[in-house]
Amino acid sequence: MAQITLDSIRKAAEAKYGSTDIELGDGFTARLLNPLRLAKEKRAELLKIQDKLNGDDVDQEQVLADAIRLVAENEKAADKLLKEIGSDLAVLAQIFETYSNGTQVGEASASES
Repeated sequence: MAQITLDSIRKAAEAKYGSTDIELGDGFTARLLNPLRLAKEKRAELLKIQDKLNGDDVDQEQVLADAIRLVAENEKAADKLLKEIGSDLAVLAQIFETYSNGTQVGEASASES
């Protein structure tokens, strides 16, 4: 019988529930954490944000920026990523879609190939 170690379980969890990493042109990587890696309160807030996106008369740019701030590894990563995006709603929406798709299927990272 194969022995399972905590380290091997951690590696499997990272492979399945890892972050979505977005490389910015300056060598900085903005890491968006998988919802399972967020605190319970942040997971609940993320669900609320996703519900807002389906509502009428919503400022999608603000709601998506709030989502990025919530799931970013830290404030610096969120600020840097949002500054690079500017007010390009299409890019913001694509980032959130990539993040959402990656978390649904358990991909390790959107930047890995």
